[in-house]
Amino acid sequence: MLITDPNAPIPVQLRTEEFLLRPLTAEDAALDYAAVMETRESLRLWEQDAWPADDFSLEENREDLVEHERLHNEHRAFTYTMLDPSESECLGCVYVYPPGAKFLDKSAVSAVGPGTWAQLEAVIYFWVRESRLESGLDERLLGALRQWFTEQWQLRGTVYVISEPYAHQLQLIERSDLELRFTVREPGKSAPYLAFG
Repeated sequence: MLITDPNAPIPVQLRTEEFLLRPLTAEDAALDYAAVMETRESLRLWEQDAWPADDFSLEENREDLVEHERLHNEHRAFTYTMLDPSESECLGCVYVYPPGAKFLDKSAVSAVGPGTWAQLEAVIYFWVRESRLESGLDERLLGALRQWFTEQWQLRGTVYVISEPYAHQLQLIERSDLELRFTVREPGKSAPYLAFG
């Protein structure tokens, strides 16, 4: 399935006893901002840059969310906010890109496992709020995502991408049965991103 096809059925949400995933909108700015700023040290490893800066503002965050919402509505990339069951706290975020997304086209991709990048249907990134990591929420999210993309999205060619310097997430992936498939070197980033499938 081409996830960028305007007629492709894109799932609206994933609900478990522990969290809800639904499309991120600009109205989520305050909840998202609280999670981003709490998690900023890890996100800098995840992004491999200075984002979010200590003085990153709520308004700047809202502008980011407006762009994510636009791309989602245009079927170009899909961003889901992860909320607690009461929808009063943001627990993280999930990003779903086509393999031909502009920033990926500019990257140097090397295969280290079976298959080719062009055969992929979706490239998935995620992060979980810092205060929820100790409970293993990110591990449960990964398990739920794998089932969701297979059963609801009906995708067979997916990879989960992590930043090599973000040791916590790398260890999470290495505890799973996912295998390293590609390295992705984004321009200006000091270390590779690793794609597991």
